Amino acid sequence: MKKYLVIGNPIEHSMSPKLHNYWLKENNINAIYDKRKLEVSELKRIISQVKEEKINGINVTVPFKKTVIPFLDELSTEAKDTQSVNTIYFQNGITIGHNTDIAGFELAIKYAKYDLANKKIFVLGAGGVSPSIIYALRKMKVSKISLSNRTKEKAESLKNLFKDIEIVDWGERIDFDMIINATSIGLKNEDSLNFDYSANGPDKYFYDVIYNPKETLFLKRAKLFGNRTENGKMMFIYQAHQSFTIWNKIMPKINEEVIKLI
Repeated sequence: MKKYLVIGNPIEHSMSPKLHNYWLKENNINAIYDKRKLEVSELKRIISQVKEEKINGINVTVPFKKTVIPFLDELSTEAKDTQSVNTIYFQNGITIGHNTDIAGFELAIKYAKYDLANKKIFVLGAGGVSPSIIYALRKMKVSKISLSNRTKEKAESLKNLFKDIEIVDWGERIDFDMIINATSIGLKNEDSLNFDYSANGPDKYFYDVIYNPKETLFLKRAKLFGNRTENGKMMFIYQAHQSFTIWNKIMPKINEEVIKLI
């Protein structure tokens, strides 16, 4: 039986096992997908188990998307350009790190039928999935990307990867068409970004990469002020779809039943 894992810390909220195990069953694949909470000190050992083929594939979530890189033999172009890995697999004797978050975000926005061309985008958060989102936004020809992080130094470090982004002080008000919460603030219902929702007027697009809970306080408040809102469910499904295809060489279905699972 094949074994797959998602690793992170925290990991309790992850619905990856629910989705992947559904697809494994639907496609008659003899495998199990589980989640595991890890410490940084355990990364080397878990990657070695991929090399030993005791584990057939790993998804990586916060906070290990960058810290896992030194333990891998090779990175895909997308993983290298973003310095972010969310999918690990073993091929031709080497462990490879790939980034399916980029395609996940791009496909989710297309699914939402929102045209990002020439839009001003404000990204909150500089860790985890942020480099992938910036990479995808540039592919989708946005006019401007502004980034804010509670620790400004972390935001500044992303300019090494993306020279054209604008760094904004945390809490500073700017004009935007779409704002993306790429922080983990919102995993708990009481979490708040201390954001002034009344300042930018209605009809903006508020996007939260968090999909569990389904509606964070960030989205609830935005909706009250007449804005369009979207959670990260479809991004989550699409990035998982890409990982599953890499591992199993089978493209699973994304239908209403799958969407209702999450």
